[in-house]
Amino acid sequence: MDDNGPVLHLRLIVPAARVDEATAVLESCPGVTNIVVLPGAGRAPRGDVVLCDAARESVNEVLDRLKWLKDEGSIAAEQVDLSLSKAAEEAVEEAPGEPDDAVIWEQLSHRVYAESRITWAYLAFLAIATQIAGIGVLQNSPILIVGAMVLGPEFGAVAAMCFGLLRRKGHLVVTAFRTLVVGFTVAIAITFACALVSAWLGWIDTSNLHENPEVHFIVVPDRWSFIVALLAGVAGVLSITAGKSSALVGVFISVTTVPAAGYVAVALALSEWAEVAPSVAQLAVNVLGMIISGTLTLWVQRRFWPQVGRRSSV
Repeated sequence: MDDNGPVLHLRLIVPAARVDEATAVLESCPGVTNIVVLPGAGRAPRGDVVLCDAARESVNEVLDRLKWLKDEGSIAAEQVDLSLSKAAEEAVEEAPGEPDDAVIWEQLSHRVYAESRITWAYLAFLAIATQIAGIGVLQNSPILIVGAMVLGPEFGAVAAMCFGLLRRKGHLVVTAFRTLVVGFTVAIAITFACALVSAWLGWIDTSNLHENPEVHFIVVPDRWSFIVALLAGVAGVLSITAGKSSALVGVFISVTTVPAAGYVAVALALSEWAEVAPSVAQLAVNVLGMIISGTLTLWVQRRFWPQVGRRSSV
């Protein structure tokens, strides 16, 4: 399923004194059409309302050339699910490149900043996913392991680190890294407590770890773990920038970050110290691989794909 269509609808509030300048920019940008000016319609902030449709490939240029509106007015963009307009079709054809390849850098920036922060929802999802992974480890259930992978929300913070490294925004990298560390620490602590109680009740013991060959891959980090993480990082970034949510699910299933965290918690609860270090290594290998390949993917999109940042200073 695609989250991004070929056309976006833009709503601008422009100071009356600069509306001609703004409309001139829109008219000169390839891929922009259906331009409408509503004089004096803006109230907060005050100004003229300018509406238009823009091909995805053109949005970067529009936002770059009208970035002064961030301080003097406003710019809002929303996805157009259906556009029955020959003018819009011609605008998409006129714009450089293909819509699926276009990255709207401001949109990506807002998304990764939002996902780099620690929220209750993020902690809850990660804790639940880690507990499901822990149960999957104890029950030798690959199905539960896969379910935990899909549920884990950690890739948002990974993507934020990639974007921060690309844009050299140290504070974003630090914030996203802290979100990963705090998130996994809390998730492991909660899962550890639950596993410890289960061990005290006699529900689980060390045999639940040693007799589960089907999930033992979680504690065997090797070259293939790193290669898969690299591939998953590329696919994850592409799924976010191209709006392919279905592909992102495949990324979650490919890497063993959450299962490794669940294994760490269970191993700690059962005092299986020899299993802890390999699980932590597996977690680190997966995260590192995704960060490296994700950052390189964004760099390639920014540097070599003309439609992904054409004449944009982002």
